[in-house]
Amino acid sequence: MSDSPDATPDATPVVASIPRSVRLSAAWSWRVLLIMAATAVGVWVVSVLKTIVVPIAIAILLAVLLAPVARFLRERARFPRGLAAGGALIGLLGLVGGLLTVAGNSVVKGFGELGDQAAQGIDEITQWLAEGPLQISADQLDQYFSQLGTSITENSDGLVSGALSVTTTLGHVAAGALIALFCTFFFLLDGTAIWRWCVGLLPVRARARTHQAARRGLVTLGAYTRTQILVAFVDAVGIGAGAAILGVPLALPLGILVFIGSFVPIVGAVLTGAIAVLVALVAQGPGAAIIMLVIVLAVQQIEGHVLQPFIMGHAVSLHPVAVLLAVATGSLLAGIVGALLAVPVVAVINTVVLYLHGHDKFLDLGDDDAFHGRPPHPPTPVATAPAAPADPADPADPAVEDRS
Repeated sequence: MSDSPDATPDATPVVASIPRSVRLSAAWSWRVLLIMAATAVGVWVVSVLKTIVVPIAIAILLAVLLAPVARFLRERARFPRGLAAGGALIGLLGLVGGLLTVAGNSVVKGFGELGDQAAQGIDEITQWLAEGPLQISADQLDQYFSQLGTSITENSDGLVSGALSVTTTLGHVAAGALIALFCTFFFLLDGTAIWRWCVGLLPVRARARTHQAARRGLVTLGAYTRTQILVAFVDAVGIGAGAAILGVPLALPLGILVFIGSFVPIVGAVLTGAIAVLVALVAQGPGAAIIMLVIVLAVQQIEGHVLQPFIMGHAVSLHPVAVLLAVATGSLLAGIVGALLAVPVVAVINTVVLYLHGHDKFLDLGDDDAFHGRPPHPPTPVATAPAAPADPADPADPAVEDRS
C-alpha cells in the first residue's frame, strides 16, 4: 500500500457536510418517535389490562385517602393492623352505602311528584310547539313519535346487542370493584412491605432515587385526593342547596350526584349541574330553570376562579389549563375512567419528573410521610447518639423500612 498523499482517503466524513441543525433535528426526531411509540405501546397494554389496571389505580387512591383513618385506629384506638385496615375500609363502604340509601329513598319519594310535573311540563311544551313560532300540530307530533317507534322496532337487534354489551360491562365493573376492595385492604395492611418488594426488583443504584421519587408522588396524590373531596363538597352543597331553596324535586339526590360527578375535574360538575337545570325545567318551568342555571354558573365560577387555581393548583402544582387538557385527553383515551384518573396521574408524573431533574418541592419530607400521605414538615431534632450512615443503595435502608 502506498503512503503517498494521493492514496490517502478524504479525512472529512460525509456527515460533516450536513448542517448541524439538520443533524440535531434528526437526532431529536427519532428519539421523540421512539418515546411516542413506547407510550403508545404502554397505553395499549393498559387498555388491554384495564380491568386490572384501573381497579389497582383506584385502590391506590382509596388507600391514600384511608391511610390516616387506619393509622388513627392503629395508633390511637390500639387496633391490630388487620382490624384497623378492615375498619377503615368498612367505614368507607358504610359511608358510600348510606349516601346511596338516602339518595334512593329521596328518589323513590320524589319520583311520583316529578313524574306528574314532567307530564304537565310535556303538555306545556306540546302546546307551545303547536301555538308558538314552530306551528307543529299534534298530528305531526304523533307522526314523529310513530316514526321513532318504528325505528326502534327495526333496530331491535342492535338494541339487544347493546344490552348484552352493557351486561358484560357490568360484569367487568363488578370484578373491578372486588379487585379494588381487595387491593385497598392489603395496601392499608402491608403497603410498605409491598412497595419495598417492588423497589427490590430494581437495580441497586436505582432503588434510592426511585423510592424518593415515588414517595413524593404519593404525597402529591394524597393532597389531590383531599383537595378534590373539598371541591366536590363545595359544588354539591352549592347546587344542592340552590335546588332545595327553589323547591326543585330530588334536591338531595342531585347534590349527591354533583358530589360524585365533581371528582372528574371541571367537566363533571358542569354535566351534573346541567342535569339539575333540566330537572328544574321539567318540574317548575323556564323561570326556575334560569335561576338554577345562574346558581350552577355561580358555583362553577367559585370552583374555576378560587378552588381550582388556588387550592387544587397549590396541591398538585398544575395550571388549570393543564388540568383541562389532562381531563380531555383522559376522556378521549379511556372515557369516564380516563377523565377520573387523568389529573392524579399527571400530577404524580409532574412531581416525579421535577424530583428526578433536581426541582424537589418536598425537601423536608420525613420517612414516615411517604406511605401515609401526610404533608411535609420540618424535621424535629432528637437528642440521640449519632447512628452510622446507612447505605442509600441498600434495600433494607430505613428509607424503605416499615416504621408505622
